[in-house]
Amino acid sequence: MAAIDKFPLTGIYGGTFDPIHYGHLRIAEELLDMINLKRIIFVPSGAPRLRAAPIAARNHRSNMVHLAIRDNSMFSLDEREVNRPGISTTIESLQEYQCELGDSAALCFILGMDAFVKINQWHNWHGLFGLCHMIIVARPGYTSINDYQNLPADIKKEFIARRVLEANDLGLQTSGFIYMAQTSLLEISASHIRSLINAGKSIRYLLPENVSDYIKSNCLYTGNI
Repeated sequence: MAAIDKFPLTGIYGGTFDPIHYGHLRIAEELLDMINLKRIIFVPSGAPRLRAAPIAARNHRSNMVHLAIRDNSMFSLDEREVNRPGISTTIESLQEYQCELGDSAALCFILGMDAFVKINQWHNWHGLFGLCHMIIVARPGYTSINDYQNLPADIKKEFIARRVLEANDLGLQTSGFIYMAQTSLLEISASHIRSLINAGKSIRYLLPENVSDYIKSNCLYTGNI
């Protein structure tokens, strides 16, 4: 525990959240205990660089995150990327967090395995390791990365050099480690939720009820998926 207390850990959870659902929320809840995070900041993306534009507008996605997390004091919403004009880049946000939080905090950037295996396509991806630790979590279709030999060569090199096996190690320094978190894998995806809505089917129990109500009242995802 002393190692963790050396640098308090702050989780940064980015994504389109189009919409946010229980898969996102359960991962965040488990990471609070597993890694002893002091808090988790949810950061809805604005205009992603490497994927299609989200279906729901920025304000709707941000509002849904707010509704989903408002009863958890360990979760907070940061709208910097939805308020930022142009393309969103992770490294820009992490640089801002580092300036705001100072050298005493360790940032833990949470991302799915599906994103990590393509991280060499991100803007200035090598620079991310100087700003944060990476917490890799399972995603549907990407349940294991133990066979790291299949990673692209440049990602594999970083993975081998930076991987730590104990969550406590993350508190030893402010950035640079990769940790594989064994969180529950809920087979829920935002694209499936959107498809159900578009087909007029129930989305009950896939996401918080207040988020479902917001989607219905704003007629989201009824014409596009």
